[in-house]
Amino acid sequence: MASGTNGVFATTETIGSLLDQSITRNIFNTITDQGGKICVEYVWIGGTMQDMRSKARTLDSLPTKIEDYPVWNFDGSSTGQAPRPRLRDGTVVPMKPLPTNTRFACAEVMKQVEAEVPWFGIEQEYTLLNSHTKWPLGWPKGGYPMKQGPYYCAAGAGVSIGRDISEVHYRLCLAAGVKISGVNAEVLPSQWEYQVGPCVGITMGDHMWMSRYIMSRVAEMFNVECSFDPKPIAGDWNGSGGHCNYSTLATRTAPGGWDVIQAHCAKLEKRHAVHIAAYGEGNERRLTGKHETSSMSDFAWGVANRGASIRVGRSVPVDKCGYYEDRRPASNLDPYVVTRLLCESTLVGEAGTHPSQCR
Repeated sequence: MASGTNGVFATTETIGSLLDQSITRNIFNTITDQGGKICVEYVWIGGTMQDMRSKARTLDSLPTKIEDYPVWNFDGSSTGQAPRPRLRDGTVVPMKPLPTNTRFACAEVMKQVEAEVPWFGIEQEYTLLNSHTKWPLGWPKGGYPMKQGPYYCAAGAGVSIGRDISEVHYRLCLAAGVKISGVNAEVLPSQWEYQVGPCVGITMGDHMWMSRYIMSRVAEMFNVECSFDPKPIAGDWNGSGGHCNYSTLATRTAPGGWDVIQAHCAKLEKRHAVHIAAYGEGNERRLTGKHETSSMSDFAWGVANRGASIRVGRSVPVDKCGYYEDRRPASNLDPYVVTRLLCESTLVGEAGTHPSQCR
């Protein structure tokens, strides 16, 4: 093998957009006058609680605050979000959050714990798939690439697959005001990660969902599928997680913060089953105790232990304060559910309110 090579052959696979994007770019670059009108995109989470939906409308001017945007509805019967609005006797059912609206319950808990100023940062892993074959982008057709090892944070043909999508998504999130804090290639070839945070309270879920919407639009342009499946490829390959980094005012304050973190871990152990049940569909295929994961059936925490449920940074016991990482959530986690449960399990009980069950 020649010096400096990694033994990985570059892919010959090509995939193009369904439509000629040069036409779209030409129109956008040529027609710059919209007659003073503003195009506004309304984005929401669909009935599967994983799909992103959106539609656009025209406004006469740019609103200066969120309250100035008109309230708008959508056809819930086409998104799996159409509960019966009235009873058979004609009685109108009072408006209430849809069962798919996990933000509502999260906002209630975040209001209760706002004095603790909970900070979150989520590491969103994803895998790029050929939209025609549903096989990882750049992998041999019907086959497998070289085993894991040369792909994590790699640069170069054959080992860095789909970088354009990661980079375009990164820049668009920054332009949109999403608090994206970094990106990197992951262990599985064609797997990537981006990080969102630190965000305070309810804004963690808001920024994470908008980052996913932008990713969906970027992948759409490349005619590539972005998969948040926790274990996209069975066998000796890494799965995809959604590790959640978490701290509170108390954990960030020395010298007592380290003691508070240890107390949090004890509380999280007691509600391990509740968290696991809500941390992502298909997570049992990922949390096997292998491939840098903890066992789904056991709870463990440790310093610098990537195989634990909760990993505490090496500097935390030294600094006597800091944050910790919940490594259990899957890549298809609902950030509103995960952040709510962390606050419920570690903070809400202290305020005299019994933590609600997973919903």
